[in-house]
Amino acid sequence: MNTWFAQTDAVGGSLGLSALVATLPLLAFFIMLLGVKARAHISAIVAVAVSILVAVLGFGMPWDLAAMSAVRGGLYGLLPIVWVIVMAIWFYQVTVLSGRFEDLRRTFDLIGGGDLRIQAILIAFCFGGLLEALAGFGAPVAITATMILALGVKPLKAAITVLIANTAPVAFGAVAIPITTAGEVGGKDAETIAAIVGHQAPLLAFFVPFILLFILDGVQGLKDGWLHAGVIGAAFGIVQWFTATYFAYQLTDVIACIVSMGVAVVFLRFVKPRGVAGVRERYGLPPLSEEGAKHELTAGRVWMAMMPYAIVVVIFGVANLLPPLVAWLKTTSPSIAMPLLQDRLVTAAGDPVSSTYSFTWLNNPGTFLLISGLVVAALYSIFNENGNYKISLGDAVKEIGAVMYRMRWSALTIVCVLALAYVMNYSGQTVAIGEWVASLGTIYALLSPTLGWVGTAVTGSDTSANALFSKLQVTAADHLTAQGVEGVHPELLLAANTTGGVVGKMISPQSLAIAATAVDMEGKESEIMKAVLPWSIVFLVAICLLVFLQTNVLSFMVNV
Repeated sequence: MNTWFAQTDAVGGSLGLSALVATLPLLAFFIMLLGVKARAHISAIVAVAVSILVAVLGFGMPWDLAAMSAVRGGLYGLLPIVWVIVMAIWFYQVTVLSGRFEDLRRTFDLIGGGDLRIQAILIAFCFGGLLEALAGFGAPVAITATMILALGVKPLKAAITVLIANTAPVAFGAVAIPITTAGEVGGKDAETIAAIVGHQAPLLAFFVPFILLFILDGVQGLKDGWLHAGVIGAAFGIVQWFTATYFAYQLTDVIACIVSMGVAVVFLRFVKPRGVAGVRERYGLPPLSEEGAKHELTAGRVWMAMMPYAIVVVIFGVANLLPPLVAWLKTTSPSIAMPLLQDRLVTAAGDPVSSTYSFTWLNNPGTFLLISGLVVAALYSIFNENGNYKISLGDAVKEIGAVMYRMRWSALTIVCVLALAYVMNYSGQTVAIGEWVASLGTIYALLSPTLGWVGTAVTGSDTSANALFSKLQVTAADHLTAQGVEGVHPELLLAANTTGGVVGKMISPQSLAIAATAVDMEGKESEIMKAVLPWSIVFLVAICLLVFLQTNVLSFMVNV
């Protein structure tokens, strides 16, 4: 068979012209999504078609190789990415169907001591982060917004609160699938990328509770609750740093959220919030009475509401830390050689390009979540407390089909975005863009997070942003290194893309629409956008500066 290799100057023998043509699939995607206002999956399908045309007509890739590249990317989008997200949402649904989620919501009423500012932080930041870790895809914003509204927070403030709170956890959302995707598409070790992200995101996490206090109650809120905000933010950030670096990175947000919530509970027992009466008066709420603070929740019901997340930690921990099991799980993922690609796709030196697909049917976070959910459903069916919480294994299994049906268009979008990424990667389109932007020199390291920010703002998904730009970031880093620029490692730029995407999510149309719907502000997304955009830009500038400093004076944060 005739072999084929990608050439980055395929269009007219010019790198610049090739890079310009290579942007057409991305432009098609963004124009369809933002200009034509097409649905995400339609936009992604159009972008895939454009990428194949550019690959064939512009970069000279045989049409069958271009089509098979799309198939290869789509397979990875389907398993593990779609599988992980479906299972994460299903796991959350198990807690809702059982009725235990309502007990969890009521638990927050007891924890905050009547201070709606602290309660809002615990719900939006800690619990919202836990939902992001397990489900993502808008679930944290929708769920926590309604919970905060119930506290008495005004709709606009509630929307702003949940959107800003849903920042630091995003990089490790849906059991860290954005980072796993960055490693797969960029061809680098996901654990190394996770560790570097774990040295960036916690700095955001520390400041988020302070910002939430300011949004909820202005300067007075900061005066009253700065100590509690600092304790919660520090606990979250420290645990996020440690878990991403030394433990199972897929569990980073799960553990950080549980620990920060636990620390807050203990701290609130000894240091009561100040100004509770004042904030309740400013919000037009009745004074807090001891009788009103009491609740029928028992310790057993609180434990049963929190138990699912403890089970997730145990199962993921065992699967990632028990050496014999880790070794066996690796043997359960057969490698499938992709037809055509395996035989004909080579590098310029004639070496085969790795295109095998690893069928990780067991050794992936989605399957671990399935096991966790079945265990939780079984325990809930056994410990049913006189029939007050009705769920069976049969009910839980049926819900998998319901979630799959509800996620069908989102799943198609993800599959197409990954297909787009692989066509662009294998045909040389992404590499051409990467080589060209590397000509910017050291300044590119400063700007690298903006790609993730733009990608997530447009697609609503840090995973999709990483699928689109990971290969580009790696190519840019390699060429900067070849030019003698020190400190710009591929893993650092992959982490920058991920962390940049974190602060782009709050301004994505998807997130804005979900928040507006949850707080009954449909049609007023622009108001929410105006309120959160300045915060998004401030966060982005901070991340850009941090990444630039990590290439030189803070390089120790990258050496993991």
